[in-house]
Amino acid sequence: MLAENARYAESFDRSELTAAPLRRLAVLACMDARLDVREALGLRTGDAHIIRNAGGTATDDAIRSLIISQQLLGTDEIVVIGHTGCGLLGIDEAGLRDRLADETGQRLDLAFGSFDDLDASVRSSVARLRAHPWITPVAIHGLIFDVSTGRLRELT
Repeated sequence: MLAENARYAESFDRSELTAAPLRRLAVLACMDARLDVREALGLRTGDAHIIRNAGGTATDDAIRSLIISQQLLGTDEIVVIGHTGCGLLGIDEAGLRDRLADETGQRLDLAFGSFDDLDASVRSSVARLRAHPWITPVAIHGLIFDVSTGRLRELT
């Protein structure tokens, strides 16, 4: 990885970009490696803030990042992207916690954010963002990325 970084740094030409995204866009997406947010949305480096977590859900930490994105860095549109074949779809959280406790000897009360309906999960994140008092009322879109075709489907 460091060798690849050295190659990258040799031709690095983005030092003039600022922390504020050029398209004033913030994206909340799942961390799944099959989803390349920049490619799927036709973005270039510097165009958008891309916030990723397991499930692409509007967790407290994702909301914290979106508030900073809006309030300090001027974004005025949000896109939430879930995807087919998500690892959180239908998992047994209690079973996962039990397995991890058995493997590590440590029991933690950690919610993983599993869901049984992909569309409902994205809609729920969009609704949570729209209702949050510190998220500026802007266009908030919910999309589903199909990992088998690369197509995006708009929900909200």
